[in-house]
Amino acid sequence: MIKASIVGGTGYTGVELLRLLAMHPEVDVSAITSRSESGLPVADLFPSLRGHFDLRFSEPDPDQLAEADVVFFATPHGVAQAMVPEILKRGARVIDLSADFRIKDQQLWEKWYNQTHACPELIAEAVYGLPEVNREAIRSARLIACPGCYPTSVQLGFLPLLEKGLVSTDDLIANAASGASGAGRQAKIDNLHTEVSDSFKAYAAGGHRHLPEIVQGLALFANKSVGLTFVPHLLPIVRGIHSTLYATLLDTSVDLQALFESRYADEPFVDVMPEGAHPQTRSVRGSNVCRISVVRPQDGDKVVVMSAIDNLVKGASGQAVQNMNVMFGLLETSGLEAPPLLP
Repeated sequence: MIKASIVGGTGYTGVELLRLLAMHPEVDVSAITSRSESGLPVADLFPSLRGHFDLRFSEPDPDQLAEADVVFFATPHGVAQAMVPEILKRGARVIDLSADFRIKDQQLWEKWYNQTHACPELIAEAVYGLPEVNREAIRSARLIACPGCYPTSVQLGFLPLLEKGLVSTDDLIANAASGASGAGRQAKIDNLHTEVSDSFKAYAAGGHRHLPEIVQGLALFANKSVGLTFVPHLLPIVRGIHSTLYATLLDTSVDLQALFESRYADEPFVDVMPEGAHPQTRSVRGSNVCRISVVRPQDGDKVVVMSAIDNLVKGASGQAVQNMNVMFGLLETSGLEAPPLLP
Protein backbone atom coordinates (compact mmCIF):
# COMPACT_ATOMS: atom_id res chain seq x y z
CA MET A 1 0.00 0.00 0.00
CA ILE A 2 1.35 3.42 -1.00
CA LYS A 3 1.15 6.04 1.75
CA ALA A 4 0.34 9.54 0.48
CA SER A 5 0.22 13.02 2.01
CA ILE A 6 -1.36 16.13 0.50
CA VAL A 7 -0.17 19.68 1.15
CA GLY A 8 -2.88 22.24 0.50
CA GLY A 9 -6.09 20.28 0.65
CA THR A 10 -8.74 23.00 0.62
CA GLY A 11 -8.60 23.99 -3.06
CA TYR A 12 -10.23 22.34 -6.05
CA THR A 13 -7.13 20.31 -6.95
CA GLY A 14 -6.82 19.15 -3.34
CA VAL A 15 -10.39 17.91 -3.06
CA GLU A 16 -10.10 16.34 -6.52
CA LEU A 17 -7.01 14.44 -5.36
CA LEU A 18 -8.96 13.18 -2.36
CA ARG A 19 -11.88 12.11 -4.56
CA LEU A 20 -9.60 10.13 -6.86
CA LEU A 21 -7.46 8.62 -4.12
CA ALA A 22 -10.57 7.54 -2.21
CA MET A 23 -11.17 5.10 -5.09
CA HIS A 24 -7.55 4.01 -5.47
CA PRO A 25 -7.02 0.40 -4.32
CA GLU A 26 -3.29 0.86 -3.63
CA VAL A 27 -3.17 4.18 -1.75
CA ASP A 28 -3.79 5.28 1.82
CA VAL A 29 -3.94 9.05 2.48
CA SER A 30 -2.21 9.62 5.81
CA ALA A 31 -2.22 13.42 6.09
CA ILE A 32 -3.75 16.48 4.46
CA THR A 33 -2.70 19.96 5.43
CA SER A 34 -4.21 23.42 5.62
CA ARG A 35 -3.03 26.19 7.90
CA SER A 36 -6.37 28.01 7.72
CA GLU A 37 -8.49 24.90 8.44
CA SER A 38 -6.19 23.01 10.81
CA GLY A 39 -8.19 20.71 13.09
CA LEU A 40 -11.31 20.72 10.91
CA PRO A 41 -12.55 17.33 9.69
CA VAL A 42 -12.12 17.01 5.93
CA ALA A 43 -15.73 15.88 5.56
CA ASP A 44 -16.98 19.06 7.26
CA LEU A 45 -15.42 21.22 4.55
CA PHE A 46 -16.20 18.77 1.74
CA PRO A 47 -19.42 16.86 2.51
CA SER A 48 -18.98 14.91 -0.73
CA LEU A 49 -16.21 12.99 1.06
CA ARG A 50 -18.32 11.91 4.05
CA GLY A 51 -17.76 8.22 4.67
CA HIS A 52 -14.51 8.18 2.68
CA PHE A 53 -12.06 10.01 4.95
CA ASP A 54 -11.82 10.38 8.73
CA LEU A 55 -8.86 12.78 8.42
CA ARG A 56 -8.63 16.25 9.87
CA PHE A 57 -6.68 19.06 8.26
CA SER A 58 -3.34 19.61 9.98
CA GLU A 59 -0.51 22.13 9.96
CA PRO A 60 2.14 21.28 7.34
CA ASP A 61 5.00 19.51 9.13
CA PRO A 62 7.86 18.19 6.92
CA ASP A 63 8.60 15.34 9.32
CA GLN A 64 5.01 14.13 9.34
CA LEU A 65 4.56 14.60 5.62
CA ALA A 66 7.77 12.75 4.77
CA GLU A 67 6.54 9.66 6.60
CA ALA A 68 4.54 9.07 3.43
CA ASP A 69 5.94 7.49 0.28
CA VAL A 70 4.71 10.38 -1.86
CA VAL A 71 3.74 13.96 -1.05
CA PHE A 72 1.40 15.87 -3.36
CA PHE A 73 1.58 19.67 -3.36
CA ALA A 74 -1.80 21.16 -4.33
CA THR A 75 -0.69 24.65 -3.36
CA PRO A 76 -0.44 28.09 -4.99
CA HIS A 77 2.69 28.80 -6.99
CA GLY A 78 5.72 29.54 -4.82
CA VAL A 79 4.63 27.46 -1.81
CA ALA A 80 6.16 24.09 -2.68
CA GLN A 81 9.64 25.56 -3.14
CA ALA A 82 9.96 26.21 0.58
CA MET A 83 9.20 22.62 1.65
CA VAL A 84 10.22 20.30 -1.18
CA PRO A 85 13.97 20.21 -0.35
CA GLU A 86 13.31 19.07 3.22
CA ILE A 87 10.84 16.40 2.14
CA LEU A 88 13.20 15.02 -0.49
CA LYS A 89 16.00 14.86 2.08
CA ARG A 90 13.77 12.69 4.25
CA GLY A 91 13.30 10.17 1.42
CA ALA A 92 9.74 10.84 0.24
CA ARG A 93 8.96 11.51 -3.42
CA VAL A 94 7.13 14.65 -4.49
CA ILE A 95 4.48 15.43 -7.11
CA ASP A 96 3.98 19.19 -7.38
CA LEU A 97 0.77 20.35 -9.04
CA SER A 98 1.85 24.00 -9.05
CA ALA A 99 4.12 25.63 -11.64
CA ASP A 100 7.16 25.83 -9.34
CA PHE A 101 9.30 23.35 -11.26
CA ARG A 102 7.71 23.20 -14.72
CA ILE A 103 9.83 25.82 -16.48
CA LYS A 104 13.51 24.95 -16.83
CA ASP A 105 14.71 28.52 -17.34
CA GLN A 106 14.85 30.05 -13.85
CA GLN A 107 14.87 33.67 -15.04
CA LEU A 108 11.93 33.00 -17.34
CA TRP A 109 9.98 31.46 -14.47
CA GLU A 110 10.75 34.43 -12.21
CA LYS A 111 9.64 36.85 -14.94
CA TRP A 112 6.25 35.19 -15.48
CA TYR A 113 5.51 34.39 -11.83
CA ASN A 114 6.95 37.63 -10.44
CA GLN A 115 8.95 36.13 -7.59
CA THR A 116 12.41 34.76 -6.85
CA HIS A 117 12.72 30.99 -7.08
CA ALA A 118 13.50 29.57 -3.63
CA CYS A 119 15.28 26.35 -4.68
CA PRO A 120 16.67 26.67 -8.22
CA GLU A 121 18.98 23.73 -7.56
CA LEU A 122 16.01 21.37 -8.03
CA ILE A 123 14.71 22.81 -11.30
CA ALA A 124 16.98 20.66 -13.49
CA GLU A 125 16.15 17.48 -11.56
CA ALA A 126 12.37 17.89 -11.75
CA VAL A 127 10.76 15.67 -14.39
CA TYR A 128 7.94 17.20 -16.38
CA GLY A 129 5.02 14.89 -15.67
CA LEU A 130 3.42 14.38 -19.07
CA PRO A 131 3.35 10.56 -19.18
CA GLU A 132 2.66 10.42 -22.90
CA VAL A 133 6.14 11.91 -23.40
CA ASN A 134 8.22 11.31 -20.26
CA ARG A 135 6.97 7.98 -18.94
CA GLU A 136 10.41 6.40 -18.53
CA ALA A 137 11.89 9.41 -16.71
CA ILE A 138 8.84 9.56 -14.44
CA ARG A 139 9.45 6.00 -13.23
CA SER A 140 12.68 6.91 -11.43
CA ALA A 141 11.95 10.55 -10.57
CA ARG A 142 12.08 11.96 -7.05
CA LEU A 143 10.34 15.18 -8.06
CA ILE A 144 7.56 15.54 -10.63
CA ALA A 145 6.41 18.87 -12.04
CA CYS A 146 2.81 18.11 -12.95
CA PRO A 147 1.84 19.97 -16.15
CA GLY A 148 -0.67 22.79 -16.19
CA CYS A 149 -4.17 22.34 -17.56
CA TYR A 150 -3.89 24.48 -20.70
CA PRO A 151 -0.40 23.07 -21.44
CA THR A 152 -1.68 19.49 -21.21
CA SER A 153 -4.49 20.08 -23.68
CA VAL A 154 -2.38 22.07 -26.13
CA GLN A 155 0.72 19.88 -26.03
CA LEU A 156 -1.15 16.61 -26.53
CA GLY A 157 -2.91 18.16 -29.52
CA PHE A 158 0.23 19.37 -31.27
CA LEU A 159 2.51 16.48 -30.24
CA PRO A 160 2.05 14.04 -33.18
CA LEU A 161 2.48 16.81 -35.75
CA LEU A 162 5.64 18.27 -34.23
CA GLU A 163 7.31 14.93 -33.54
CA LYS A 164 7.13 14.09 -37.25
CA GLY A 165 8.05 17.60 -38.44
CA LEU A 166 4.82 17.88 -40.42
CA VAL A 167 3.91 21.51 -39.69
CA SER A 168 5.53 24.91 -39.81
CA THR A 169 6.72 25.83 -36.31
CA ASP A 170 6.75 29.57 -36.95
CA ASP A 171 3.05 30.31 -36.54
CA LEU A 172 1.26 27.81 -34.32
CA ILE A 173 -2.04 29.02 -32.87
CA ALA A 174 -3.90 27.77 -29.79
CA ASN A 175 -7.34 29.09 -28.86
CA ALA A 176 -8.25 27.44 -25.57
CA ALA A 177 -11.25 27.87 -23.29
CA SER A 178 -11.51 26.77 -19.66
CA GLY A 179 -14.22 26.44 -17.05
CA ALA A 180 -14.21 28.75 -14.03
CA SER A 181 -12.64 26.15 -11.70
CA GLY A 182 -9.37 26.76 -13.52
CA ALA A 183 -9.00 29.99 -11.55
CA GLY A 184 -8.98 28.09 -8.26
CA ARG A 185 -11.19 28.17 -5.18
CA GLN A 186 -11.00 31.81 -4.21
CA ALA A 187 -13.23 34.80 -3.60
CA LYS A 188 -12.82 36.91 -6.72
CA ILE A 189 -15.45 39.06 -8.39
CA ASP A 190 -14.55 37.90 -11.90
CA ASN A 191 -15.34 34.30 -10.88
CA LEU A 192 -18.75 34.92 -9.33
CA HIS A 193 -21.63 33.06 -10.95
CA THR A 194 -23.35 36.27 -11.97
CA GLU A 195 -20.17 37.48 -13.66
CA VAL A 196 -19.38 34.23 -15.51
CA SER A 197 -22.83 32.90 -16.38
CA ASP A 198 -24.26 33.60 -19.85
CA SER A 199 -20.97 35.11 -21.00
CA PHE A 200 -17.81 34.18 -22.87
CA LYS A 201 -14.58 36.14 -23.02
CA ALA A 202 -10.90 35.98 -23.86
CA TYR A 203 -8.36 37.03 -21.23
CA ALA A 204 -4.58 37.46 -20.98
CA ALA A 205 -4.42 37.64 -24.77
CA GLY A 206 -1.19 39.62 -24.51
CA GLY A 207 0.52 36.88 -22.53
CA HIS A 208 -0.63 34.13 -20.16
CA ARG A 209 1.81 32.54 -17.71
CA HIS A 210 1.17 29.10 -19.19
CA LEU A 211 2.66 30.32 -22.48
CA PRO A 212 6.34 29.67 -21.64
CA GLU A 213 5.48 26.20 -20.33
CA ILE A 214 3.65 25.33 -23.54
CA VAL A 215 6.39 26.75 -25.77
CA GLN A 216 9.04 24.83 -23.81
CA GLY A 217 7.23 21.54 -24.44
CA LEU A 218 6.43 22.19 -28.09
CA ALA A 219 10.06 23.12 -28.80
CA LEU A 220 11.21 19.83 -27.30
CA PHE A 221 8.76 17.89 -29.47
CA ALA A 222 9.89 19.74 -32.60
CA ASN A 223 13.59 19.82 -31.63
CA LYS A 224 13.63 23.49 -32.62
CA SER A 225 12.21 26.82 -31.49
CA VAL A 226 8.52 27.46 -32.09
CA GLY A 227 6.32 30.50 -32.47
CA LEU A 228 3.00 30.17 -30.65
CA THR A 229 0.04 32.51 -30.33
CA PHE A 230 -1.92 31.37 -27.26
CA VAL A 231 -5.22 32.99 -26.32
CA PRO A 232 -7.15 31.60 -23.32
CA HIS A 233 -10.87 32.11 -22.82
CA LEU A 234 -13.27 31.71 -19.90
CA LEU A 235 -16.26 29.43 -20.38
CA PRO A 236 -19.46 29.73 -18.29
CA ILE A 237 -19.04 26.16 -17.01
CA VAL A 238 -17.42 24.66 -13.91
CA ARG A 239 -15.10 22.05 -15.45
CA GLY A 240 -13.47 21.47 -18.77
CA ILE A 241 -11.00 22.80 -21.33
CA HIS A 242 -11.49 22.83 -25.07
CA SER A 243 -8.44 23.77 -27.17
CA THR A 244 -8.68 24.45 -30.89
CA LEU A 245 -5.22 24.33 -32.45
CA TYR A 246 -4.12 25.55 -35.89
CA ALA A 247 -0.97 24.89 -37.93
CA THR A 248 0.22 24.94 -41.53
CA LEU A 249 1.07 21.57 -43.03
CA LEU A 250 4.39 21.06 -44.78
CA ASP A 251 3.15 17.80 -46.31
CA THR A 252 -0.51 17.60 -47.30
CA SER A 253 -0.26 13.96 -48.36
CA VAL A 254 -0.03 12.65 -44.79
CA ASP A 255 -2.97 10.70 -43.36
CA LEU A 256 -3.60 12.79 -40.25
CA GLN A 257 -6.20 10.46 -38.77
CA ALA A 258 -3.82 7.49 -39.05
CA LEU A 259 -0.95 9.57 -37.63
CA PHE A 260 -2.87 10.49 -34.47
CA GLU A 261 -4.34 7.02 -34.03
CA SER A 262 -0.88 5.45 -34.33
CA ARG A 263 0.79 7.91 -31.92
CA TYR A 264 -1.78 7.40 -29.19
CA ALA A 265 -2.67 3.75 -29.79
CA ASP A 266 -1.05 2.61 -26.54
CA GLU A 267 -1.96 5.62 -24.42
CA PRO A 268 -4.72 4.74 -21.94
CA PHE A 269 -5.86 8.32 -21.44
CA VAL A 270 -5.79 9.78 -24.94
CA ASP A 271 -8.80 9.00 -27.11
CA VAL A 272 -8.45 9.86 -30.81
CA MET A 273 -12.01 10.24 -32.01
CA PRO A 274 -13.32 8.93 -35.35
CA GLU A 275 -12.85 11.06 -38.42
CA GLY A 276 -15.42 13.86 -38.50
CA ALA A 277 -16.14 13.77 -34.76
CA HIS A 278 -15.77 16.76 -32.44
CA PRO A 279 -14.79 16.37 -28.75
CA GLN A 280 -16.97 17.99 -26.10
CA THR A 281 -16.02 19.06 -22.60
CA ARG A 282 -18.99 17.14 -21.18
CA SER A 283 -17.59 13.92 -22.67
CA VAL A 284 -14.52 14.10 -20.37
CA ARG A 285 -16.07 15.59 -17.22
CA GLY A 286 -14.67 13.89 -14.11
CA SER A 287 -12.31 11.67 -16.11
CA ASN A 288 -8.58 11.56 -16.85
CA VAL A 289 -9.18 11.31 -20.59
CA CYS A 290 -8.04 13.71 -23.30
CA ARG A 291 -10.28 13.41 -26.37
CA ILE A 292 -8.74 14.57 -29.63
CA SER A 293 -9.96 14.99 -33.17
CA VAL A 294 -8.04 16.20 -36.23
CA VAL A 295 -9.24 17.69 -39.51
CA ARG A 296 -7.84 19.33 -42.67
CA PRO A 297 -10.53 21.86 -43.69
CA GLN A 298 -11.36 21.89 -47.40
CA ASP A 299 -8.36 19.62 -48.00
CA GLY A 300 -6.12 22.67 -47.77
CA ASP A 301 -2.75 23.15 -46.09
CA LYS A 302 -4.17 23.95 -42.65
CA VAL A 303 -4.63 21.36 -39.93
CA VAL A 304 -7.07 21.89 -37.06
CA VAL A 305 -6.78 19.81 -33.90
CA MET A 306 -9.46 19.85 -31.20
CA SER A 307 -8.51 18.68 -27.72
CA ALA A 308 -10.81 18.38 -24.69
CA ILE A 309 -9.90 17.56 -21.08
CA ASP A 310 -11.27 18.06 -17.59
CA ASN A 311 -8.97 20.76 -16.22
CA LEU A 312 -9.19 19.34 -12.69
CA VAL A 313 -8.44 15.74 -13.70
CA LYS A 314 -6.18 15.23 -16.73
CA GLY A 315 -5.29 18.90 -16.33
CA ALA A 316 -4.28 18.53 -12.67
CA SER A 317 -5.13 15.90 -10.03
CA GLY A 318 -5.83 12.94 -12.32
CA GLN A 319 -2.55 13.48 -14.12
CA ALA A 320 -0.83 13.66 -10.72
CA VAL A 321 -2.32 10.26 -9.79
CA GLN A 322 -1.31 8.88 -13.20
CA ASN A 323 2.25 10.05 -12.47
CA MET A 324 2.16 8.40 -9.05
CA ASN A 325 1.05 5.13 -10.61
CA VAL A 326 3.97 5.23 -13.03
CA MET A 327 6.45 6.20 -10.30
CA PHE A 328 5.53 3.29 -8.07
CA GLY A 329 5.11 0.64 -10.76
CA LEU A 330 1.34 0.41 -10.31
CA LEU A 331 -1.16 -0.17 -13.09
CA GLU A 332 -1.19 3.23 -14.79
CA THR A 333 -4.97 3.37 -14.90
CA SER A 334 -5.41 2.39 -11.25
CA GLY A 335 -7.90 4.68 -9.49
CA LEU A 336 -8.64 6.45 -12.75
CA GLU A 337 -10.93 3.97 -14.50
CA ALA A 338 -14.26 5.67 -13.77
CA PRO A 339 -16.01 6.87 -16.95
CA PRO A 340 -16.87 10.55 -17.40
CA LEU A 341 -19.95 12.03 -15.72
CA LEU A 342 -22.94 12.60 -17.98
CA PRO A 343 -25.04 14.67 -17.89
